[in-house]
Amino acid sequence: MKTPMPCLLATLALVPGLVLAGGSNYTVTPGLSNPSGKVREWPVPTPKFARDPAIGLDGNIYIAVMHGNRLARFDPRTEKFDEWELPPGTRPHGLVLDEKRTVWMTGNGNGTLLEIPFNNGQPGKMVAHPTPSGGSPHTIIFDNRRGREALWFTNQGANKVTRYERASGKMTEFSTRDGPYGLAMDKSGNVWFCQASGQRVGRIDAASGQVTEIDLGAGSLPRRIAAHGDDLWVVRYGDGKLSHIDARAARVTRSYDMPAGAGGNPYAVTVDAAGKVWANEIGTDTVTLFDPASGKFRVFPLPTKNEGIRKMVVDASGRLWYMGSHSGKLGVVQ
Repeated sequence: MKTPMPCLLATLALVPGLVLAGGSNYTVTPGLSNPSGKVREWPVPTPKFARDPAIGLDGNIYIAVMHGNRLARFDPRTEKFDEWELPPGTRPHGLVLDEKRTVWMTGNGNGTLLEIPFNNGQPGKMVAHPTPSGGSPHTIIFDNRRGREALWFTNQGANKVTRYERASGKMTEFSTRDGPYGLAMDKSGNVWFCQASGQRVGRIDAASGQVTEIDLGAGSLPRRIAAHGDDLWVVRYGDGKLSHIDARAARVTRSYDMPAGAGGNPYAVTVDAAGKVWANEIGTDTVTLFDPASGKFRVFPLPTKNEGIRKMVVDASGRLWYMGSHSGKLGVVQ
């Protein structure tokens, strides 16, 4: 008897260390997106610039409440939220969960990487790991390839990209410029990051640690980047384009005009299991689904004006989850 494809994908997504699609480099592998267009939203308990949702192996959605200095958790089954206070001054920006159900958050306010182990659904002792250069840690991903077990995060204020080795606690910094922002990892373990003010995308070679750059051109303002194997997708906030980078060739192969044009200000990007690309247009309160095979976009209007989405992620069922930092609402496109 054959296993139905959605069930197979959901099962594979829960196998630690197995990566079918990079998406935004979360531990849970994204599923296939086949949206009907239905959108639902829930107000978070503390709507103080909540941002950057991440999916845990428990199926819950975890959220960094930046200005409220909290970690929020949403259970899609019960549609209930929980919240926990973070150490003073953390001002969390990004977060990711590893295969041990530990939450890792970037302390944008105090230059730390915050470790929050969970046991039986409740947080244990929170440990703040100071970064060597202080600064303002930003976006974070988890390298869950076997034998690696490292966290990577950009440090915007210090102009660094940092690797934290989970086993030893060692931090290694890679110097760059122009406020490194979103980041992702390709199939070979090379780390790619956006330099919004510099109009470039940077790359850290997995073997040598050498940092190189790709110039996207004046006015591009790249914000976020997502990976599907060796296909990288960058949203260009400044000119309203979506660019594809071939990781093996380390070059831009093509850029696509997004539906709303330059006024759409695309900000967040993620990828499903088939390599279809989700990107939002923060200027028009829409999210789009791009099919590289056809070169066509589907547009989904959102129910709330001035959502302010900074980050999105696809769950194991292919649903798109987003957090409206301005609206204070967690949403799903299904």
